[in-house]
Amino acid sequence: MGLFDTVRSVLGVSAEADATREADPEDLFGMSTAYMTMEADLGYENAEQAALCFSSVDSTDFGDTVEEVEAILEAGETETGTTFSQHSDDHGYNWVVLTDDDPEDLVTTIHFAADTFMEQGYGSRLLAAVFGFNESGNDHAYWIYSFRRGAYYPFVPDGDHERDKQAEFKLRSVLDGELGIEDDEEYWYPLWPDRPGGHPWE
Repeated sequence: MGLFDTVRSVLGVSAEADATREADPEDLFGMSTAYMTMEADLGYENAEQAALCFSSVDSTDFGDTVEEVEAILEAGETETGTTFSQHSDDHGYNWVVLTDDDPEDLVTTIHFAADTFMEQGYGSRLLAAVFGFNESGNDHAYWIYSFRRGAYYPFVPDGDHERDKQAEFKLRSVLDGELGIEDDEEYWYPLWPDRPGGHPWE
């Protein structure tokens, strides 16, 4: 996926100095009701996928933490039917991609995974949780939770590296108060997919 250096600085290690509040995995549960608002008030349906992006560190302990997260995800496959896949992108970031037609299961599973990283002392490695939505015509929209900023922001790609700002502002106006939204639009950084129409995690 095409992450620009500016995005990497905001979601990555250098953004720690800009953090406005400590990220809290409980923030992710706000997406449970946001899914309903997105569909009922805005016409966006659950894309049936969400993803957690994190950076790795070369240590045995971190490897053990990743294995613990994998065990949680495998248990989730049995209990809720939420399937997962993993891959690393060209910039060295790791992605856990979840698939489930039940948005509650997506939110719960991402929460468990993020909470495990934090409990093991690796919350600083978490970059973003990305929740996908589809509008008519198969256009995509996303809510991105930045762990560095402890807030959500909307991202609506439009063609090749263009953004639908009007749609993003509408998402903010409707979901403001339901989600903790990033006030500073300078931090609404895009996570461009490799191809127009694709998802950021592909």
